[in-house]
Amino acid sequence: MKDAFIKLHISIILAGATGIFGKLISLNEALLVWYRMMLASLLFLLVLSVGKRLNRISFGDALRIGGVGLLLGLHWVFFYGSIKASNVSIGVVCFSLVGFFTAFLEPLINCHRVSFKEVVFSLLTLFGVVLIFHFDTRYRLGIGLGIISSALAALFTITNKKIGNNYSTSTMLLYEMVGGFIGLSCILPFYLRYFPVSTIVPGLLDFTYLLLLASVCTIGLYLLQIQVLKKISAFTVNLSYNLEPIYSIILAMLLFSEAKELNAAFYIGLGVIILSVILQTLSVIRSNKKI
Repeated sequence: MKDAFIKLHISIILAGATGIFGKLISLNEALLVWYRMMLASLLFLLVLSVGKRLNRISFGDALRIGGVGLLLGLHWVFFYGSIKASNVSIGVVCFSLVGFFTAFLEPLINCHRVSFKEVVFSLLTLFGVVLIFHFDTRYRLGIGLGIISSALAALFTITNKKIGNNYSTSTMLLYEMVGGFIGLSCILPFYLRYFPVSTIVPGLLDFTYLLLLASVCTIGLYLLQIQVLKKISAFTVNLSYNLEPIYSIILAMLLFSEAKELNAAFYIGLGVIILSVILQTLSVIRSNKKI
């Protein structure tokens, strides 16, 4: 069990490290995600083929899962766009709004009542982001892109859960990566027309970072999660992942000295967001004890 918890926190650190690559890789956000999904698709296809766990599905199902993968790809584009327009800490804090959008979008898509408790916790998170936005106007573009990113992440989570019941996690991940890559391949020429770059080919250092992002922080992260879930409950894993933004911010401060860029407003807003996460965690624990 001790090894499982070590692997759990390694996986959370890897998840937190994905934002760091947004600063390390010099390619623009669309190219970064395009390469990430291409490399992840190839690597995961290899892993499943060697393990003889590659499942074929119908063309219609592949289209549906691929569409969800495009949502994931677009979320990543805006997420990395937010980081490049501001910094890792801002991008990660804006990602905390996923709960806010989920609280309203999930009842709308799945046709059930809005949870008053979820709305209250989500509004508290929104208040934290508003505090940062109101008092620190240097990163308005980054915050705006981060908010769009979190809305797309909420849509991805909801639709992924809705269509994912009939397929294994490995099948979903593979077809989402492939679908996201194909979808972005169609969008990329138009994107680059309006946001031109000097080169679309990554240098050796960028390619090394992209390979690490696709292998360790995408495929490796998934494989670790599978191992962890065999010994630790999904409830514990999901609660532990509330630490992901904290790990991201700590890594950004260590690697890029972002603490010097952030003012008191950021820390006040971050404190409010952490408070909302703690309250939500306590609420979930209390609800599970009653079951």
